[in-house]
Amino acid sequence: MNRTRHQELLNEAIAGNAESLGELLEDYRAYLMVLAQRYLDTRLRGRLDAADVVQVTFLEAQRDLPSFRGHHIEELLGWLRHILRNNVSSAHQKHIYTQKRSAGREVSNSPTDSRPAITDLAPSETTSPSQRMMRDEAAVYLANCLQELPETQREALRLRYVEGCSLKQISESMEKTEMAVAGLLKRGLQALRNRMISDSSTGGSAR
Repeated sequence: MNRTRHQELLNEAIAGNAESLGELLEDYRAYLMVLAQRYLDTRLRGRLDAADVVQVTFLEAQRDLPSFRGHHIEELLGWLRHILRNNVSSAHQKHIYTQKRSAGREVSNSPTDSRPAITDLAPSETTSPSQRMMRDEAAVYLANCLQELPETQREALRLRYVEGCSLKQISESMEKTEMAVAGLLKRGLQALRNRMISDSSTGGSAR
């Protein structure tokens, strides 16, 4: 789906078309999933699924769209990221910070953490509007490409380039040898390159 179509759906949604909003949000599900996984504290992941946080974000976006004051896709994405961050912060507050804490034990993985990523999935507000728009489009496109990979390749790439894990850490997390993980990363990156080359040649790079 290209950006022009996204803008059309947003215009229709602002005019009151709930189906258009639903279609638009669905195309951003993979993007917000990557962000949610990046933001969630590692201690929450056994108790809280990133998909649940994204779903709550969608429900709140549908409920609160009348209060949205923007008119463009990049403004909508910024608004969705804000809602998502609030939901992640609420989850942290509910599941972690209300418990007795040990300063020596706790390591925060809050939304303000700086970790390596395949692309900057949350564009800096200090960049220009045109730069943020391009970064938004690239991030959404990349997240959708990742979603189409086999699950093991997608998870290996997420752990390496979003979480910043080492090969050893990924190996332990996925219960695979480091050689197997390296193979997953290599095949996953190649699949992404092939997809991008294919989309570029067919003019379909802007999803």
